[in-house]
Amino acid sequence: MQTPLQPLHPSVIARLDPEYVEFHNKHVLYLTPPHTLPWSSEIRNGPAVPGASEPLKVGKTQDYDLPKTKFRAFTPEGSPPTRGWPLLIYFHGGGWTLGNIASETSFCTNMCVRAECVVMSIDYRLAPEHRYPAAVEDAVDSLHWVVKNGVQELGINIDKVAVGGSSSGGNLATILALKAVESNIPISLIFQLLVVPVTDNTATVATAWAENALTPWLSPDRMNWFKGHYLPNEEDWTKWDASPLFAPDELVAKLPPAWVGVAELDILKEEGVQYAKKMEKVGITVEIAEYKGAPHPIMAMDGALSIGRKLVSDAAVALKKAFYP
Repeated sequence: MQTPLQPLHPSVIARLDPEYVEFHNKHVLYLTPPHTLPWSSEIRNGPAVPGASEPLKVGKTQDYDLPKTKFRAFTPEGSPPTRGWPLLIYFHGGGWTLGNIASETSFCTNMCVRAECVVMSIDYRLAPEHRYPAAVEDAVDSLHWVVKNGVQELGINIDKVAVGGSSSGGNLATILALKAVESNIPISLIFQLLVVPVTDNTATVATAWAENALTPWLSPDRMNWFKGHYLPNEEDWTKWDASPLFAPDELVAKLPPAWVGVAELDILKEEGVQYAKKMEKVGITVEIAEYKGAPHPIMAMDGALSIGRKLVSDAAVALKKAFYP
């Protein structure tokens, strides 16, 4: 008889979405949590989040080089708008340690087709081989590439560029938006699409995680494992290009509007809401969507969970509205 490796804690079962509980017990219960293994890059070859939907058909998929990595561009079918396609620069999740250019293809193709835009999925360098700020540098490089090459290579409208990402990718998207206004990169981002973003790398069970410390998938131990790989030096945790919650208000006040999706039963929920409120406080238009009964990874489980499909649909609607008001 197999030993359950990720059993649901009895205290949270009644709070969880029943569809998730059934799926977890069928497909997640016996998966080995990566943070319980000795570090090896081969961990990345293991199963990603199960339950993703099939990618949607797009017009074209092509890879391009960045200075230290690459990205994959998804282009819609059909003819572009007169001034070119809108663009979403997207960063996958995985704790800055796991995931790759293909791990969130389903979400990228959903945004491409349903929001009628080109999507750039950035294959940013991963920790522990490439620690902070390598991923931030790759994010900034992606925006410089867009300024220099986006119109010619991707057929985009340079005046309709958004950033987005999930979890650690949501962290990088928020930081790129801040970098764009801080460093006067000659582009005005028009939107932020942030799914369960990491915004505060000082968070602990004592400060923010207690309510959801026993919820499935992203445990405090797993989150600290990710942070230990990417941000091993404690003095970096409060830098705003690691923890955007610490960004100065005068910088935050220059950000574009945002959609922030948070999961009710996720240790990152509180910091996602806090960052949204930080933006609202300085006058940024923000929509906060909270998914009841949902743990951290539902976006990537949209092929199996209704609540995951709802998040993906809501994100696509918000993005399309930003691009085509």
